[in-house]
Amino acid sequence: MIKTIDEIQNEVIEEFALLTEWMDKYNYLIELGRSIPLIDSKLKNEDHLIRGCQSRVWLEARFEDDKIFFTGDSDAIITKGIAALLIRVMSGHTPEEILNTELFFISEIGLKENLSPTRSNGMTAMLRQMKYYALAYQAKNKPNHAD
Repeated sequence: MIKTIDEIQNEVIEEFALLTEWMDKYNYLIELGRSIPLIDSKLKNEDHLIRGCQSRVWLEARFEDDKIFFTGDSDAIITKGIAALLIRVMSGHTPEEILNTELFFISEIGLKENLSPTRSNGMTAMLRQMKYYALAYQAKNKPNHAD
């Protein structure tokens, strides 16, 4: 059964609730970064580089069966973990689901408050890029009623 974005967010909240210290949460982020669906090395180029991140972050999206699947990478281990979390929550959903979802897990696990301002800005830039991909795929796949 395919999980909704909210169900995945709740799973993430439960996982982070088990970790009481922020050092443990950072270590978990690093572990998640090791499990990220890696972007093809040919796509680690300027077209897929996210603007607004201090570290280098690449994000790619492909549209398959009316759903968007993300892959990514970063040259910074914490940032790579953040990307892995966002990919886990957003990947495999329709453009509409991605555009209409409220990402509550970020504040629930205290991520934004415990990131440096530059990492927090980078996370916002990653989310913005995911939404841009969703908008582009949504527009590209709307039926044309002008016939």
